[in-house]
Amino acid sequence: MIHSFRFNHHHILLDVESGAIHTIDDAAFAIVQAIERGEDPYDAGVDAQTVLEVLADLDELKAGGAFETGTPVAPEIHGGSAIKSMCLHVAHDCNLRCRYCFAATGDFHGERMLMPLETGKRALDFLMERSGTRRHLEVDLFGGEPLMNWDVCKQLVAYGRELEQKFNKIIHFTITTNCVALDDEKIDFINREMHNVVISLDGRKEIHDALRPTVNGKGSFDIILSNAKKLVAGRGDKEYYIRGTFTRENLDFLEDVKALGSFGFQQISIEPAVLPDESPYCLLPEHIARIDAEYDALANYYIEARKKSDTWFNFFHFMFDPDGGPCLRKRINGCGAGTEYIAVTPEGDIYPCHQFVGMQAYQLGSLDEPALRGDLQEAFLGCNVCTKDVCNNCWAKYYCSGGCMANAALYGGALETPHEMSCRLMKKRIECAIGIYLSER
Repeated sequence: MIHSFRFNHHHILLDVESGAIHTIDDAAFAIVQAIERGEDPYDAGVDAQTVLEVLADLDELKAGGAFETGTPVAPEIHGGSAIKSMCLHVAHDCNLRCRYCFAATGDFHGERMLMPLETGKRALDFLMERSGTRRHLEVDLFGGEPLMNWDVCKQLVAYGRELEQKFNKIIHFTITTNCVALDDEKIDFINREMHNVVISLDGRKEIHDALRPTVNGKGSFDIILSNAKKLVAGRGDKEYYIRGTFTRENLDFLEDVKALGSFGFQQISIEPAVLPDESPYCLLPEHIARIDAEYDALANYYIEARKKSDTWFNFFHFMFDPDGGPCLRKRINGCGAGTEYIAVTPEGDIYPCHQFVGMQAYQLGSLDEPALRGDLQEAFLGCNVCTKDVCNNCWAKYYCSGGCMANAALYGGALETPHEMSCRLMKKRIECAIGIYLSER
């Protein structure tokens, strides 16, 4: 399988199965594009001799093993049930009322509550028991807003450190926070104990305040920016990400990326909102051309910004390593939701991931039950890029790994039905990432 596309002056040919990236000239690009469309390459507007030469080159590559149509899944890809990552919902409540919140402003369509300490400890015990031989584990303190249950957060980290010694494992704690309730004590603790921090900030003040108001309807930008700067300044070389969201209200999201960079942040992500079609903030097919143009503009800004130390930054969706990257299992099965990764609610209910919380059909079990739903775990294991026709025939499959299964279930009606808009935007970001990689070489 092949995929060809343009990025600035580059004409790029991707060999999907091998991951090989070729840059080709104008004539070869026209011929390859005709082949992809199922048209006669001799109708590509290129002279016949050049067509013959390009086809001969392609045949030579094929003879060497390039451009295979697909690779079967090795049986071991489906094996294993050890859990290595847990999203610990320490708070089903929030001090913001974000317009686009997938978690229904923090309560996940249920009762607002905080996780009791004992429930959190039982969750960590569960992780230790189900982690098998895995030594490195991940726990994300999540909400809602986890800082609303701060004492429990601290005690759970302390308990986790005890478990590390007992089981000879390492827990990488992270926290996802809006920073509203941060103070110096919390900053010191987070920067000492948290392997990574995800900070919610949308970019420009006017955009952020319009979409992320407080409970009282006031803007939250000023307090969040001030606290986020203090937090990041104290992290040294430790990981963090500023995580923004764009909706149809800010299709010019490059300006939000520029704003975040101007505040001194170097690790940035701006995510497209995934919402029901009836939402006034939902991204629709009619917005795709505008979004594509914005990603192109962002890619070119990114290339230039990274040439100077005072404007350098990482953009999460443009990070691309053709020589490394995830293993085969990850490329085929994705995030591991429901198998390697679970979410635990304040009540102790267990779901495949944080975005499935509240979807009763997908509840895996609870901390009170000895076993998780094996049928559901098998469904998640069996739902991968090689079993979903729409994914198996897609050039981007080994980069997106099938997309978000929660979005598929919520908006596509089944795990096997990817969210179309998310797929479309993911493909554009992958093309930009490959183009950036070539431009920076």
